[in-house]
Amino acid sequence: MADASRLPIRMLHDRVLVSLEREGGDRRSGGGILIPATASVGKRLSWAEVVAAGPAVRQVQVGDSVLFDPEERSEVELHGKDYVLLRERDLHAVAARRVEDEGTGLYL
Repeated sequence: MADASRLPIRMLHDRVLVSLEREGGDRRSGGGILIPATASVGKRLSWAEVVAAGPAVRQVQVGDSVLFDPEERSEVELHGKDYVLLRERDLHAVAARRVEDEGTGLYL
């Protein structure tokens, strides 16, 4: 995870800055089958890690994993690394240890 305190940016309002967990490319199914990057099976959401959040963000924190639609994103480069800028309302789910403590798991 990138150290958010070292990023030369301050998030405003309900904006969330995320770092993609993995870029496109081949992936494996749960059963171990290799799925090539060229295979398309409908709309696929992506997971990313929150590296910075604005003051109006209520449901996610730095370090959380979030699920979002990669077609609805704005990219920014900071210190040679690409990040994605999203609004909190564009997130579909959050996965974090503190969420598990509340007993309901992922929020979809």
